[in-house]
Amino acid sequence: MAELIDTRRYVETPEGVEVAVDVAGPLARGWAWLIDASIRGFLHFWVGMLLIFLGDAGMGFFLMWIFMLEWFYPVVFEARLGGATPGKMAMRLVVLHDDGTPVGWRAALIRNLLRFVDHLPMVPLFGLVSMGMSPDFKRLGDHVAGTVVAYKHRVTGKSDLPDVPAVPPPVALAVHEQRAIVDYAQRSESWSDDRQSELAEYLVPVVGGPGPVAARRLQGMARWLLGGR
Repeated sequence: MAELIDTRRYVETPEGVEVAVDVAGPLARGWAWLIDASIRGFLHFWVGMLLIFLGDAGMGFFLMWIFMLEWFYPVVFEARLGGATPGKMAMRLVVLHDDGTPVGWRAALIRNLLRFVDHLPMVPLFGLVSMGMSPDFKRLGDHVAGTVVAYKHRVTGKSDLPDVPAVPPPVALAVHEQRAIVDYAQRSESWSDDRQSELAEYLVPVVGGPGPVAARRLQGMARWLLGGR
């Protein structure tokens, strides 16, 4: 159990509070980028249609408009509206500092002004390579700004464990291992049975049995770890 389940990371805020951060991968971020690019394209089209009647002056204004929107669209949204552009909002993503705190103007400017490096050579190849080499899927701008893109947690009002008998772990577990099991159990009811089994099977040597059996025993261990008997 050396690795964490999924892409959850635990970070300590400046106030000393430990929070969970679910890092977003390239696919979700790609969809968010596509949504934002569509919005910008829509705005470019209509602004261009309005300015075309101004001739050369209109073309000058249009180029200024493109520059401002392309470079500062993500900066303003991330710095002023909770770390998310409309595309990220649609995908329930948010930009955070590495310590889990909201981003401000400085971090938003740095991470977005370095986007041009990600699109070298002419396509976002460098950005994809950078994300693939980072355990937290960071592109260069994220590394320099000290930021990470994560999923925005939903507040469901329900954090109870599945209703299964408590099962004591067969071996002594480290703190991070106990936490991973509890995380699995608390989140498992939002997954399909196949997904529960798929993740549980990684721990067959500990819990024994195939996927469905392993999933149920993991949930039972979580209940035991939280005091259930």
